[in-house]
Amino acid sequence: MKTIQVQLGDRSYPINVKPGLTKDIPSILSDNNHGQKWVIISQHRLMELFGFDLMANLKDSEFDMEFITIPAGEAAKSLNDFNRVVSKMIELNCDRSTTILALGGGTVGDVAGFVASSFMRGIEYYQIPTTLLAMVDSSIGGKTGINIAEGKNLIGSIYQPQGVLVDSTLLDSLPREEVISGLGEVIKYGAIRDTNFLKQISDWLNDIDSFPFDKAVERSGEIKADIVSLDERESGYRRLLNFGHTVGHALEAHLGYGKIRHGEAVALGMKCAGWISEKMDLLSNNEFNQLVEPILKLPLPSFGKLNANHLMPYIQVDKKSEKGVLNFVVLDGLGNGITSTHVTEKLIQQSLKVLN
Repeated sequence: MKTIQVQLGDRSYPINVKPGLTKDIPSILSDNNHGQKWVIISQHRLMELFGFDLMANLKDSEFDMEFITIPAGEAAKSLNDFNRVVSKMIELNCDRSTTILALGGGTVGDVAGFVASSFMRGIEYYQIPTTLLAMVDSSIGGKTGINIAEGKNLIGSIYQPQGVLVDSTLLDSLPREEVISGLGEVIKYGAIRDTNFLKQISDWLNDIDSFPFDKAVERSGEIKADIVSLDERESGYRRLLNFGHTVGHALEAHLGYGKIRHGEAVALGMKCAGWISEKMDLLSNNEFNQLVEPILKLPLPSFGKLNANHLMPYIQVDKKSEKGVLNFVVLDGLGNGITSTHVTEKLIQQSLKVLN
């Protein structure tokens, strides 16, 4: 088992990565079982695939288990579903000792994490990611949140889990398009921190059927853990993880949650951010081509010509904007992400042409 540590003082926790790790969860969590109630928050399909077996194994190991399901899709990240989960927990007689297991992708992790951060002013939780995107990104770092009409994740908190338990064999049941979405975030890590990793990803994508997901998950987790350890609250360095996300989040909000997957939107956003980096003379044309090479190997969705005026309102309310100034992540050379406050709205609008 590969263990990656997120170093945050008394809030430090491990990311455990191992094929088949789900079967080991009862023994991994046994020292933290003190007779409290444990609640799996997941989706019905995931409960049928893995959750009920996990629940049975935990019960056999004398865990007091319950489960709550939320709807599939980004629409579950709503105030209504948050309220429903909290009400169900009260109905199940949960208290401050209750521990949550977030079994699912980014949506489940965001909702379950936000519930954990706010239920009775905070209870413990673990992330058990079931999608590639969650394994390499959203399950690590403590970001939780729900959406409102004005934008994605505008209500939320940074609340660290007790641990992240990654079993790459769970990807075997994942639809291909969800795997593609996760690869968008994997590419991001190479782009901002590790050019050798980016080159490896591009090579691996020549035969996606033999893609070494374990290696990709481990390296992505190492990069994410390192960045979060240096800047938990996103006061500076952690903003690099938003590479491709400014345009990506705008695409998600404009096209509609569920119409385009998060990792797909991020991949397209990276093309725009790379183009902007080149126009700012921070990235050479050769480096831009190296960035785009693995992105072009992904079967990303196509859509009609984008109207920049329709996207800009979402970018203007982006969480990365402070006092009207947008903190935009660009590349100062491949593998070296930086944050710039000099990216104009005009430049962003012009960059959208790479998507048409």
